[in-house]
Amino acid sequence: MILGAHTSVAGGLHLAVERSQTFGGTALQIFSKNNNRWAAPPLAPEAIQQWQSALLDSPIPLSAVAIHDSYLINLCSPDETTIARSIEAFIDEHRRAAQLGVRLLNFHPGAACGRAPESAIALVAENINHAHEATQELDTISVIETTAGQGTTLGARFEEIAAIIAQVDDQSRVGVCLDTCHVFAAGYDIRTERGYREMIEEFDALIGLKRLLLFHVNDSKATLGSRVDRHEHIGKGKIGEEGFRALMSDERFAAVPMVIETPKGKEMLEDIENLNLLRSFVPTALLQP
Repeated sequence: MILGAHTSVAGGLHLAVERSQTFGGTALQIFSKNNNRWAAPPLAPEAIQQWQSALLDSPIPLSAVAIHDSYLINLCSPDETTIARSIEAFIDEHRRAAQLGVRLLNFHPGAACGRAPESAIALVAENINHAHEATQELDTISVIETTAGQGTTLGARFEEIAAIIAQVDDQSRVGVCLDTCHVFAAGYDIRTERGYREMIEEFDALIGLKRLLLFHVNDSKATLGSRVDRHEHIGKGKIGEEGFRALMSDERFAAVPMVIETPKGKEMLEDIENLNLLRSFVPTALLQP
């Protein structure tokens, strides 16, 4: 399995690659800019070169790297100013990812904020199409993350994500990130191997496993169906170890990047512990060299 963590880029993007080697990461997720700001300075050529050099010297292939977009982006906001800024920022995120050679741009589908769900879903797809048209020369992929469903957030049910995908014009540029904490909080019971298998079967039936391009592997502080998004260390939350053993044993996802987004300190000792535990669940045949 290809395992890593969302890692800080403090001091430079390339330092995230170096930090990931502290815990033997073979996958990586980063922010390419401040995740709580709309705009950012352009990526400097030197920063891009340092990033590329660091990756070349690491065991992390570009295909196993994802960028998470800004938390401010809401592609179905009812506010005209927010929508305009969201589209502009989303396009910029695609361009920044392409500059770094990263194809996977992970994003939350957005919060309806009073819109009818069907209308909000259609607007998300419309704005994905707008972004793809503005970046048609790129091969970046809009990766829709499953959500816990807090408030009016879309994406808690696979049906909603499937409905967004169905309305995206360029089907080659859309995929899905499955967050284990989020699907559990949304009501998919993955605490057992059977529950995990049933969830994956439903995902396959509604969306298709070929769309599953990234995993966020997190336990949940909140209970099943709570719709509360609170990440916990692996095996120490409400999901427990059995569900993660089932995921780590699923050979269908041996080539799909998996990153943890669990709480950690500056020394990243928690990442080491969480990833070592996940690796212990992986059958020998699936371990990456």
